[in-house]
Amino acid sequence: MHSRREFVRSLLAAGATIPAIKNEGLQHLRRVLPRAAGRGPLELAQDEDFWTEIQQAFTIDRGLINLNNGGVAPSPRVVQEALKRYLDISNQAPSMTMWAWIEPEIESVRRRLAASFGCDPEEMAITRNASEALENVQLGMPLERGDEVLTTTQDYPRMITTWHQRERRDGIVLKQIMFPVPPPSLDDLATRIERGITPKTKVIHICHITNLTGQIFPVKKICQMARARGIEVIVDGAHAYAHFPFTRDDLDCDYYGTSLHKWLTAPIGTGFLYVRKEKIGKIWPLMTAPPEMNANIRKFEEIGTHPAANHNAIAEALTFYDMIGPERKIARLRFLRDRWAKRLEQLPGVKILTSYDPAQSGGLASVTPASLDIGKTVGYLWDKHRIIVTPIVHPEFSCIRVTPNVYTTLPEIDRFADVMEGLIKKGLPA
Repeated sequence: MHSRREFVRSLLAAGATIPAIKNEGLQHLRRVLPRAAGRGPLELAQDEDFWTEIQQAFTIDRGLINLNNGGVAPSPRVVQEALKRYLDISNQAPSMTMWAWIEPEIESVRRRLAASFGCDPEEMAITRNASEALENVQLGMPLERGDEVLTTTQDYPRMITTWHQRERRDGIVLKQIMFPVPPPSLDDLATRIERGITPKTKVIHICHITNLTGQIFPVKKICQMARARGIEVIVDGAHAYAHFPFTRDDLDCDYYGTSLHKWLTAPIGTGFLYVRKEKIGKIWPLMTAPPEMNANIRKFEEIGTHPAANHNAIAEALTFYDMIGPERKIARLRFLRDRWAKRLEQLPGVKILTSYDPAQSGGLASVTPASLDIGKTVGYLWDKHRIIVTPIVHPEFSCIRVTPNVYTTLPEIDRFADVMEGLIKKGLPA
């Protein structure tokens, strides 16, 4: 009996063609890009005419102020249109139009993502989110009873939960180190990790940038330090990719998982997993794959029937990101961060938990607003002002996380700062 893969191959061999899908909806970017010629990212970050055109590429509701783009971000119009086109094609006759026509385009997306990240396409798996990407490695890496995994108390809760499951199931040991927010330096973070290593440490699991305060870690230094000791390093890049510019070689990591529906503004339910080629064979995939796929990065994509539209539209998100430019984007995000953070930090009792050092932070930042109750403050911001921010209540600190995006306007940032300043000075209304 022929498999579905063989059926698809036969259709393509018979000459089935994929309908042409045009790139549309980028007119705002094309119109404004000449303004960027000869100008540096820091200068351009403050050019409101430039960013107004980019803001028009989104179809968002300006009746609310969304400052939680770190959880999941809206896609620009061009990505939404591509997603809808792919869905329309899929729904004609899915066994043909989805499986045979548009699913194979995942290989073009793989090549684009690999070029952006700086790796071989045969090291790039396309997943549905960072959690799926990372859990493939966390649950698929061979470990024995008593082996230690070292991470921090500020790593993502789902990833910590995954290691706790391996503790219960396999008898491994999870160790977590603490660090101050913000830490005094990147070297301090690396030193804390190094001090946590014991002869039983087999894995170090770190965030590239934390979801709580936006602290960037010295990934390359930690990876090289660990490799010299025969220790594996898993890097959680959920908030890093397309937030600020870097490539695989800047990290020197063996495993990297990220979501693409955050800072890349790709369709919801997209991510990728990078595994260095020589490491692929030893990682068991979350969902089963045949033995002949053992060394094939695509074994991590064997998840059963799924929409092709989501991962194909990643290509449009990459085009949008590349047209803005990674350096321009992060300069703008830091400009917006500084706009509200440096204003609020002047108020009594306010503490910004995120470093202003560009080596340690991007556009994601967190603030402890004096004595205000975090939950009630976040609720008030939404109920009374339709401002969306993220409450963070952690055993070591409580804060409000603020994550603007390229579509965020200065009046929106200023409105948030105005309301927060009033609350900090006068307190929450009774």
